[in-house]
Amino acid sequence: MQGKGKILVVDDDRLVLATLAHGLSQAGYEVIDADNGDDAILLAREHKPDLALLDIRMEGKSGFDVAAYLREYCQTPFMFLSAFSDDETVQQVKELGAVAYLVKPLDIRQIVPAVEAAFASAGHHKADSAFTPLRRERAANKSEAMAPAVAMAVGVLMHRYSLNRATALERLQRMANNEGATLHEQAERLLAAVELLALPSAN
Repeated sequence: MQGKGKILVVDDDRLVLATLAHGLSQAGYEVIDADNGDDAILLAREHKPDLALLDIRMEGKSGFDVAAYLREYCQTPFMFLSAFSDDETVQQVKELGAVAYLVKPLDIRQIVPAVEAAFASAGHHKADSAFTPLRRERAANKSEAMAPAVAMAVGVLMHRYSLNRATALERLQRMANNEGATLHEQAERLLAAVELLALPSAN
C-alpha cells in the first residue's frame, strides 16, 4: 500500500484514466479507479478515499452526481478535471465546493502538485470537523488559495495563457495586489469578466 493517501480517480476515457492512475501511483498515492459514476460511488463506499478526482461529463451518473454523493455521505473532498469551462459548468463546480477545478488537457506534472495542495487543504478542514469548503471561502493566506473561486480562476488562467498551476496562481496574486484586492475578490472579478466575454456581443 502507498503511504501518501488514497485517491479515487474517475474518467470515462480509459487512456486518461490509466495515465492519471499511473502518474499518481508513481507519486506515492494509492489509486482506485473507475470509468463511470455508478462504479465510482460503490468504490467510494467500499474504500473511503481521502480525495477524488472526477471527470465531469460521463454517461450515466456525471461527475457532479458523484461529487454530491461524496460530499453528502462520505465527506470526501473532490476536485474536477474537465475539458469544459462554460458558465454553467463553472457555476455547478462552485456550488458543489470542489477543492480545485483543472481544465484539460493536463500534464500529470500539473496534477500532482494540485493533488498535494488539495490533501494539505483537506487535512486542515478535517481537523476542523466536516469538510465544507464553501463555508471556508473567507479563510486567508494558504486556505484562501484553495477556495473554489480561486481554484476556478487559476484554471481559467492556466487554460488561457498555457501556464502551469503555480504560475497561474502567482499571476492571480499579482493581479490582486495591483488592484488592492484579496485573492478571492480578484478571482471573483476574473470569473465575472469571463462570463461577460462569453456573451455573443463581446469580442
